Amino acid sequence: MKRFRSFLPLIVLIALGIAMLSTGVLDRFRPEHLAHEQAALQAQIALHPVLAALLHIGAMTLAISTGIPGMVVLVFAGGMLFGVVIGTLLTMIGVTLGALILFLASRHAFGDHRHADAPGLVTRLRGGYLAHPVSYTFFLRMVPFFPFGGVTVALAWLRCPIWLFLTATALGGMLMTGVETALGAALAKNIGAQHEVNLSILHDPAVLLPLAGLGLLALVPILLNNLRARRKPEA
Repeated sequence: MKRFRSFLPLIVLIALGIAMLSTGVLDRFRPEHLAHEQAALQAQIALHPVLAALLHIGAMTLAISTGIPGMVVLVFAGGMLFGVVIGTLLTMIGVTLGALILFLASRHAFGDHRHADAPGLVTRLRGGYLAHPVSYTFFLRMVPFFPFGGVTVALAWLRCPIWLFLTATALGGMLMTGVETALGAALAKNIGAQHEVNLSILHDPAVLLPLAGLGLLALVPILLNNLRARRKPEA
């Protein structure tokens, strides 16, 4: 029973995520849907800017803390409705808060297992992380193809220090959400002008630049690996 209670916060978050997915609520935030309502929504944002900002932060926090897939549509929505700069700031706050909630719930569930017996592979993973916690944390957080929620849970299981987790999440979140928010703003402009999504949007620099940014972010893990490999002979 005690073990179940330790997992209860994490179970509640997962249940909330499943409930959100089952309602199809994320479909309402897809760029092609928002584009038709963009003018009306932006008018409401202009009337209630603080409330709108808090709602976006809350939506991002809930999406990230429950670990549901497809939260990128909310990032796009931030760019479409708030613009690149404000959208990135609001989304980054929501991402960081949501990740912290999921991280703390996961740490509570796993407990302190650092001195527990474990299979050889698990022991090697723990040892590798403890030897280079900063580089491993930033590597996991900066790879755009790793599931964000999965990385958060993994870092909680590895007992990543909270300060390091928050730093890597904020910096990684700022880069990733900045690129995705810019892409969302560009999609809104193109969908609003053409009333559909087609390959012609690839001719727009406002779309090409964020896509190039995603490609560069994908190279970050390779750079980090090379830097770590160069330092090994010196150790």
